[in-house]
Amino acid sequence: MPQLQRLAITAAQICESQIDLTREQQHYLNRVLRLQAGDRFIAMDGRGHWWLAVLEVRETGLFASITEEIAVNRELPVEVTLMAALPKGNGFDEVVRQATELGVASIVPVTSDRTLLKPSDQKVERWRRIAAEAAEQSERQIVPTILEPVSFDVAVKDCGQKYRFICVARGDNRHLWDCLAALAPPQSPLIRGEQDGGELSIVIAIGPEGGWTEGEVERAIEFGFEAVSLGSRILRAVTAPIVALSLVGAAFEKC
Repeated sequence: MPQLQRLAITAAQICESQIDLTREQQHYLNRVLRLQAGDRFIAMDGRGHWWLAVLEVRETGLFASITEEIAVNRELPVEVTLMAALPKGNGFDEVVRQATELGVASIVPVTSDRTLLKPSDQKVERWRRIAAEAAEQSERQIVPTILEPVSFDVAVKDCGQKYRFICVARGDNRHLWDCLAALAPPQSPLIRGEQDGGELSIVIAIGPEGGWTEGEVERAIEFGFEAVSLGSRILRAVTAPIVALSLVGAAFEKC
């Protein structure tokens, strides 16, 4: 199949093999991507489904007809939640974009003791749009879920993942790679059992500028997190998520 443009849609837009395109989507396909009636593109619902669609025209505007469902497998074999403290400025835009490209399943924006940003509802909607755009660009099957911002204490208390890691810049902690490598080998009976009973899921917590406070690390450990290292260098708040998720990809996609 030739390289085709991709468009994120919602399942509610599909009715009887037709896609009801929004005005913004019509503009994007026709004016930005320069697609015309009869041109094909890939529609993705952000929940794992892709369809081959054909752009068509009617009196009220453009719509699309679905011709077939496309079987793809582009996701990580592990479900990763990124619990990230909000950096200053617009840094979280890049965190969302790059984490999406690297395969994250969900992102929990966290306000911490050293957080400066207090996000508005418009910010959260912007992050969700960025996630959808990045999922299209990187040919993801899934658009990551961007949750509403919560406090650090609520985030660690409500965490449901079995494997929980909090990245700490200083201290004598195990490297995240060593933790992931212990989980990832396909010959491991542990992983086979996890996959038989459901997808392996992990959460990685990344701190703000200046890192987590000692109190935050202690509280996370109380709730089952393991303090881990990302290496001997001090990383920026927008760089650390990239390093952590790259390690996940290297550990779980190497075979």
